[in-house]
Amino acid sequence: MGEELKVFRTWSSPFALRVVWALKLKGIEYETVYEDLSNKSPLLLQYNPVYKKVPVLLHNGKPLCESLVILEYIDETWKQNPLLPEDPLERARARFWAKFCDDKVAQTIFNGVFLKEGKEQEEAIPLAIENLKHLEKELRGKKFFGGDKIGLVDLALGWLAHYNGVFEEILGFKLIDQENFPLLVKWIQEFANAPVIQDNWPSRDKLVAKFLATRENSLAKQKS
Repeated sequence: MGEELKVFRTWSSPFALRVVWALKLKGIEYETVYEDLSNKSPLLLQYNPVYKKVPVLLHNGKPLCESLVILEYIDETWKQNPLLPEDPLERARARFWAKFCDDKVAQTIFNGVFLKEGKEQEEAIPLAIENLKHLEKELRGKKFFGGDKIGLVDLALGWLAHYNGVFEEILGFKLIDQENFPLLVKWIQEFANAPVIQDNWPSRDKLVAKFLATRENSLAKQKS
């Protein structure tokens, strides 16, 4: 079709990974443009002047921003291997849980638990566990959040299958274990080992180094 399709991303962004996974699942070819967020390119600032961050999907010269918005655009533009169910109610439910993954799960685990210590971290852990319990309940009777196949919610939560292990390694304790979250543990294994997903994970060692530095810098700023 001669379409121009570019993904502006960083090597480590879990939000950009969602876009990569979606395009791979649909068999869509694209060009990757890697960004250095400490020295953002003029194109990134042009295409995402509001948030100035990745991911950005450039389709035939027209930019789209925000990963969940991009996922829905991809799903509506390329119909093969749908990410959302056909039923309007189920589509709405999938959107709800995808937003929950960003607004609650990611916020409490990353900003609440990972980037805090002491009393603040202790207070954040029960909130993170409560959110994870909602996910555990939602997985009952299903292989993936989308049913038998990977869907929108799985992609929205996909970072958990790799990045949470990185956070746990750095912190020295587990949030997600077999005893308390058997369905979530099984989902993590199923999702992480799916070929399209597995083939696109960033290096774990590099992620550990990056996020260890991120945590140390954040804690230093909080103390200053």
